[in-house]
Amino acid sequence: MATIAAQPFMGTYRAQPAPSTFAFTVRHSGVFWYRGSLSDVTATLRGDGDGLALEGSARVGSISVNEPAAMRASVLGPEFFDAEHHPEVSFRSTAVRLADDGRAEVQGELTIRGVTRPVTASGHHTSPRESSFGEIAGLQLHTSFDRREFGFEWQMELPGGGVAVSWDVQLDIDLLLIREDAEDARS
Repeated sequence: MATIAAQPFMGTYRAQPAPSTFAFTVRHSGVFWYRGSLSDVTATLRGDGDGLALEGSARVGSISVNEPAAMRASVLGPEFFDAEHHPEVSFRSTAVRLADDGRAEVQGELTIRGVTRPVTASGHHTSPRESSFGEIAGLQLHTSFDRREFGFEWQMELPGGGVAVSWDVQLDIDLLLIREDAEDARS
């Protein structure tokens, strides 16, 4: 990573539910990438001058899988997200590093289905700047993991070979952040 940037975030920034996204991609049937998202996202980035902390969650029931109804029921059911018992996916950072060239690296703990595992995500940040609706910033992160680490064990062998759903899941998080305490800081 390039030179670590002076910490540009001071105060508390909240992700705007729209257009912020928590998206996933998984190879399906060995022939296409299945893409979906969780639209009910909350996230907070706090900066105190010395460090940053990022935490957030996404409500599983907001998943973009709607049709066919049987597929939605399966994805929300016990073989996959088990939304009845685990209604949220959550993340809490343990380290956030921002580089002068806009690159970002975040280490933390991802919790899915009640299972917490360490993850490292990389991507880009856009430092805070004024806009017509307040002080805004951006954070885009990407990571991947083996879904079995979180208890997603369902699998089906395909008649011609291969598996129905890849074990590898890619996550893409894109946050539009607005400083919520800017007026307090100006007083």
